[in-house]
Amino acid sequence: MAKDFNVIIEKGQDGYFISEVVELPGCHSQAKTIDKLMERTKEAIELCLEVKDKDTVERKFVGLQKVAV
Repeated sequence: MAKDFNVIIEKGQDGYFISEVVELPGCHSQAKTIDKLMERTKEAIELCLEVKDKDTVERKFVGLQKVAV
């Protein structure tokens, strides 16, 4: 059964897209295109799940909020 993960995508100054999987701390990837980024992010999630300790606590995504300062 597939599990859904929330992915934050940013674009770095060098033009690469960067992904961070919210529920899996330290699980991230980068690529020049969004399509390649999503492919690599799926691979990263699979690897993170393989090596994850039983004691590792997954985060629960609550939402995204914009704040003006």
